[in-house]
Amino acid sequence: MASGKFWNVMTGLKPVLAMVVVQVSLGGINIMYKLAKSDGMSMKVLIAYRYIFAAAFTVPLALIFDRKSRQKMTWMIFLQGSLCGLFGGSLGQNLYAESLTLTSATFAAAMTNIIPAMAFVLAIVLRMERLAIGTVAGKAKVLGTLLSISGALVLTFYKGVELNLWSTNINLLHHGAATSQQSSNDQVLGSILAVVACMCFAVWLIIQAKISMVYPSYSGTALTCVCAAIQSVVYAMCAEKEWSAWKLGWNIRLLTVVYTGVWATGLMVAIMSWAARLRGPLFVSSFYPLMLVTVAILGSLLLDEQLYLGSIIAVVLIVVGLYGVLWGKGKEMKQNAQVDGAKSSTEPELRGIVIETSSSTKGKPTATSTICPIQATDRGSGAVSPAAVVHE
Repeated sequence: MASGKFWNVMTGLKPVLAMVVVQVSLGGINIMYKLAKSDGMSMKVLIAYRYIFAAAFTVPLALIFDRKSRQKMTWMIFLQGSLCGLFGGSLGQNLYAESLTLTSATFAAAMTNIIPAMAFVLAIVLRMERLAIGTVAGKAKVLGTLLSISGALVLTFYKGVELNLWSTNINLLHHGAATSQQSSNDQVLGSILAVVACMCFAVWLIIQAKISMVYPSYSGTALTCVCAAIQSVVYAMCAEKEWSAWKLGWNIRLLTVVYTGVWATGLMVAIMSWAARLRGPLFVSSFYPLMLVTVAILGSLLLDEQLYLGSIIAVVLIVVGLYGVLWGKGKEMKQNAQVDGAKSSTEPELRGIVIETSSSTKGKPTATSTICPIQATDRGSGAVSPAAVVHE
């Protein structure tokens, strides 16, 4: 009995532990980007290599796991994959990497938490989401969006006093003073690039939701990575004329492109898809602040990045806003599922009612109604499965 309960607990913890590993791994991307930039590597070349390695890893997965469920490639699917590669890959990642070099790893990680709020605003504009301001869920989503945007503004324009929580005197960048000066001078530009990058990721989420309805997850990810690789390579070759910028040795550059391409983009995306199938996309999204905590700790310990009061206030606003949007969306999905379930439960009963009419011996019409037993197939025909619920 006790062993059975222990096994149930451990099975339930698997998605949680998996998402902890995912967010810690994603947080490592920011640190690796900083180290590669410090070594003199071009961010454009790094992004190109990242998606080359990601495509090389995800295409075999799609060929193996989606060989029976993958549909025939159409021009619409290819267009959606190309747009996913543009907004979620080449354009979005290049903007994010540039903002990272102009600001700090913690700042860039904090900005990514406004993506759900931006996706909600875009969905409202495109009429894919209803505002429903009169409901509790609608108020929570609107309030959460406003808090996230307010946090982003505080993060950009307010610094506050420096917080000396700990100090390891370790700086793997080897030029902390220059980096701090650059971050101070280009903070606004880096903030603008980060906001535009988050907007690109929000557009990618909406397009990804469309393509996931008609194309399997592994194949969709592989198509996105291939398109992003082609776009990133063309852009990097136009921007970097010297072939020396493309050289990879047994150093931090090779480690960065392998880590970000194979581990963070390829394997972690597959784990996130697995967790989303088990617990839903809201479960996956709720772990994103863990990446921010990971980056803040690693950035202060390894890159000698300073924490400020403004950053703490902004992070609190952004995280609270994120969970407000997620809570509102989750409550709305539950209400929609209950309404759909109520409708489906009444339809079989109506189908089971048979009206029989006959004439009496006196010629007057009489009507009798008999309720036929509902078969098992009818009872289940109107059920709403979790897969039928449209997720954001």
